[in-house]
Amino acid sequence: IKTSEYICGFIKATVIYILILYVFYETFVMAPVLIPVWFLYMRDWLTDMVRKKEYQFRIQFRDSIQAMSAVLKAGYSVENAIREVGKELAPMYEKDSRIRKEYGRMAYQLDMKMPAVNVLEEFAERTGQEDVEDFVTVFAAAKKNGGDSITIIRNAVKIISEKIDTEKEIQTMIASTKLEFEIMCAVPFAIILYMKLTFGDFLSVLYGNLAGMVIMTICLCVYLGAYSIGRRIIRIEV
Repeated sequence: IKTSEYICGFIKATVIYILILYVFYETFVMAPVLIPVWFLYMRDWLTDMVRKKEYQFRIQFRDSIQAMSAVLKAGYSVENAIREVGKELAPMYEKDSRIRKEYGRMAYQLDMKMPAVNVLEEFAERTGQEDVEDFVTVFAAAKKNGGDSITIIRNAVKIISEKIDTEKEIQTMIASTKLEFEIMCAVPFAIILYMKLTFGDFLSVLYGNLAGMVIMTICLCVYLGAYSIGRRIIRIEV
């Protein structure tokens, strides 16, 4: 996650935090009490960002192992296949993309005379991705046991690619649902702001007194509960 992305997340969480204070309380008296809400949003933002980055890497990894399967079929050795795939990824992804950095590091390790299996195992350890670990396990077993290793690796690539493609299709299908969820999260704020601007006297009884503060706190708790449940509903694992 880039520094600029962290800054954007911090600003977004702060704006929402201030908006909650204004909409529900119209005062900063409750600011210390609602600090956990700020941290809650930042935690969710960080979780979403990590999931997004990991998903992007899995797509990159899928492209790389498909290219490796083709290169191995063409007769390249494992070491040269890793180097060649690194070159083929250059037109597809930016220089600072995670997959190109990983293949660049593996190429350097191969140049330092590290065994290819060890290089791939370290790659799996660094990423901590289940798909990467599965591929490396199959790759290492095929190289160790011999036989038709290319066919074994191609079958592994096919299975892993199909799994990632399935997840991609699911993410595409629920993209509209996620958008609807984000809109629904904003609707309560929009309604209250509209009421405050057009019928301010009608809502004035909810601000500046203990009873109104208690009612608005209950409403905020209900909103946060619904938000938490909604996030769990739209989170689908493959």
